[in-house]
Amino acid sequence: MFPALPLQNGAAGLLLVWLLFLLLFVALAYWVYKDAQRNSQHPAFLWAVVVFLAPLLGLVLYVLLGRNGGGRGGHPSGGV
Repeated sequence: MFPALPLQNGAAGLLLVWLLFLLLFVALAYWVYKDAQRNSQHPAFLWAVVVFLAPLLGLVLYVLLGRNGGGRGGHPSGGV
């Protein structure tokens, strides 16, 4: 009657959703890694691992604790 949606195929739909979330987590970890290289005094790789393993909590922690305010940490907008 109607074509099957990917989520109605059971395992195939679940695999598709899992891969989309994995891609999202990798992209988010990559963004945090690149941002932490510029805006953080902490190791960028460790922030990327934290955000990959716990995306929502890790991102909140990175924004609150990991980023330096006021142009410190090698940020090109000038700093001490």
